[in-house]
Amino acid sequence: MSGKSHEVEVEIVTTQRIRILGVDERSPDKLAWCAFTYGCNRIFWSNGYLLCLEVLEKAFEYEVEKGFFPIAQLCYAKFPNYTHIYEVSRGMQIPVVDVSDMLVYRKIVEAIQALKR
Repeated sequence: MSGKSHEVEVEIVTTQRIRILGVDERSPDKLAWCAFTYGCNRIFWSNGYLLCLEVLEKAFEYEVEKGFFPIAQLCYAKFPNYTHIYEVSRGMQIPVVDVSDMLVYRKIVEAIQALKR
């Protein structure tokens, strides 16, 4: 080490806008089956809802270039109680991640609830 100190700047830039291009309410069973057969390795739970999001590979690039984060498809199901694993079918399970403490997912649930009003 040369003894010179290096300045490091850390900037936290949170997502400011999300655009959801398609949204559908589904039953928990249909949501889990679709996620499992589509190859999703997990689904999410936040504040009484199961969520499955289809995010395209270029979404992060798009956020930088266009100023919003696109979600191609959001499926949700009312699911009041959290569980670590959802049994899709006999011997087929998908993990459920509790994201209720994450701002982005809380805001998505708020948008879902606003749709239903």
